[in-house]
Amino acid sequence: MLRKGNSAIVWILASTLLLMTSAPAQALSIPTLFIKLAASKSLANPGIIVIDPATNQTIFSLGPDVGRAPASVLKLFSMVTTLNALSPDLVFSTSLHETADPQTFLLVGSGDPWITASTFEEVKYQRAFSPRLIDQLLMAHPGLKTITLDYSNVYATDVQALKRYFAGRLTINAVKVNSAAAATSEIASIKSPPLAKIIEFTLLYSDNVLADRLSRLAAHTMGFTTDAIGLRAAFAKTLTELGISIAGLHLYDGTGLSHQNRVTVRQIAELLLAIRSNPKYAVIYAGLPTSGETGTLKDRFINDAPNAVGLIHAKSGWIDNTVSLAGFVTVGPNEYVFAIVANRIRNLESARQAARVTIDEMLGTIAKP
Repeated sequence: MLRKGNSAIVWILASTLLLMTSAPAQALSIPTLFIKLAASKSLANPGIIVIDPATNQTIFSLGPDVGRAPASVLKLFSMVTTLNALSPDLVFSTSLHETADPQTFLLVGSGDPWITASTFEEVKYQRAFSPRLIDQLLMAHPGLKTITLDYSNVYATDVQALKRYFAGRLTINAVKVNSAAAATSEIASIKSPPLAKIIEFTLLYSDNVLADRLSRLAAHTMGFTTDAIGLRAAFAKTLTELGISIAGLHLYDGTGLSHQNRVTVRQIAELLLAIRSNPKYAVIYAGLPTSGETGTLKDRFINDAPNAVGLIHAKSGWIDNTVSLAGFVTVGPNEYVFAIVANRIRNLESARQAARVTIDEMLGTIAKP
């Protein structure tokens, strides 16, 4: 991740270089094979769009204005909304405190979405490990067998995970409270990495829990409710401020898991254009998986479009009847925006895999170093 202070300068230099190298006289020519694959039965009449960011010219489109369930591609909308509401440098903290009652302790948070009670996630992803707090408590009070744990601004599911972690060693009676006024001396604390790092992780591994928590936190910060109505209002406000039409937009979550979500590939592509042109969203581009190399695209393109390995940075997604991919494809010195949502495929893993292969092969017809 770029250090604060240097990121804007590097982004400006990179953007300048992009403009210098992406304005050739000859526009991208879509191969016949790309068009043939777009019309294949495996994609079942998808939405597809390819745009040249240098000119905003639509190079290819198929059903670009039809609302479709985008699956996890929706996380692009969530993360843009999150960065509109919160600073990328924001760090979440959670601390454990004594109270006047020697058997009662207070867990005080800041809504940290990054907390885990999984040792695997702690080691592999450096997640904020909540059991450390209780370990410190037990070191200070080794005879404790049962405690009351009041908690404020901490996710209930994370408290339940903490209870399960210590089951058989310590009985934790958890009670949600609305104030941290009872806190006295601090026993221990944990912190998350900056929000920018959490966003990168969310996109790279398509983490649904993080996407849900961040999008609802963003809605709350923007003054909206954290239910579906509030999420829709937050997303709509963000898109409107970016000059993106919200016509036909219907959103019910921040993850893309709802089959009722509806966006168009044009709206997705226009959001990608905004992401690439604004240094505020540089962390989103940095978090996108790379074809055949990282995240959710680590195992894709290697066999069906090996020439595209390393040349595509995109968010993938799938739910029962949808397979989607949206991001950026490198074509020589240029980079093009694309969005593909196949939302009418059969609810079979074989059908979804066939759609993925077709999408990979399509992009393989235009990708080149």
